[in-house]
Amino acid sequence: MALTIGGVQKRIGLALSGGGFRAAAFHLGVMRKLAALGILDRVDLLTCVSGGSIAGGAVARHWSDAGKLDVLDQYLRTRSIAASSVIGGVLDPFASRIDKLAGSYDRDLFQGATLDNLAGGPRIYFNATNLATGNLFFFVAGGGKPAEMGEHELGVVPAPAFPVCRAVAASSAFPPVFPPLRLDATTYAHAAAVEYVTLTDGGVYDNMGINPLVRTRNALDYVIVSDGGKPFALDERPTESGAIVLKAALDIMMEQIRGLEFDRLQHRHAAQSGPRPLWFSIDSKEGEAQPGDAAFASAIATNLARLPADEMDVLTRHGGALVEARIRRYAPELLVP
Repeated sequence: MALTIGGVQKRIGLALSGGGFRAAAFHLGVMRKLAALGILDRVDLLTCVSGGSIAGGAVARHWSDAGKLDVLDQYLRTRSIAASSVIGGVLDPFASRIDKLAGSYDRDLFQGATLDNLAGGPRIYFNATNLATGNLFFFVAGGGKPAEMGEHELGVVPAPAFPVCRAVAASSAFPPVFPPLRLDATTYAHAAAVEYVTLTDGGVYDNMGINPLVRTRNALDYVIVSDGGKPFALDERPTESGAIVLKAALDIMMEQIRGLEFDRLQHRHAAQSGPRPLWFSIDSKEGEAQPGDAAFASAIATNLARLPADEMDVLTRHGGALVEARIRRYAPELLVP
């Protein structure tokens, strides 16, 4: 899959952030543009969080199909899963909300696929947060390597038969709307060290999924980071309500992590110990196709509700414009014939 530049193979990683269906549609625009530029099919690694896991998982499941991006497009235009998953989980005594969420993904996108069924595509990470250890927990498959799950502290185990829908559900289990996914030792052997683990939205740890991009074993030369998460905006009348202060504090912490991760990529590359980074955020005006696209896209809610045509059009157009602008300015060598 690697891209050859000047006779040398170069490996490309693509990070798809969290941010609900809004981020998924933004990433769809990014991937459509990469496909048009001849780059998407040469991507070696996808690292996905929450809404990015929905987008990455859907495309990876259909990687060999010419219409793989159309599958995601149709899904985002026609499905709403948040309300049905929450209400169904409350009313059904035999299934939790996280089970309902996974079931909806399986019905509409994955049709029983396991991690091993992603073997034909690029290496893909679905990133979650382990509430037992506070670490990043990943499900990884594809790229001609074994399917695995785990984390650096407790350890990693083979996971060829783990359902893709449950990996994506763990990555997108946004608290408190969805409860975490519980894994005990029968599924994840290392869970015995802490009795069991619970996995919540990967955005709690890092909403952009940067870690796999800088792992030595992945040996990437270029990384493209598509950040469709919630931008932190100036608040002229900041809250004084205790409950809302907590939410604002969490938003501030996520914004700090976001900035630190971008710095991490930049400094690693400057020290010649990391890949060349290309990143852009949904609120960026630099490179927008039409004036107002950044503001409109940023104002769309980050839930799991069906996106109307006008929102889909702006989100996909904006994502595509930003990635092309960054490539043409900072890595034009990727635009090889």
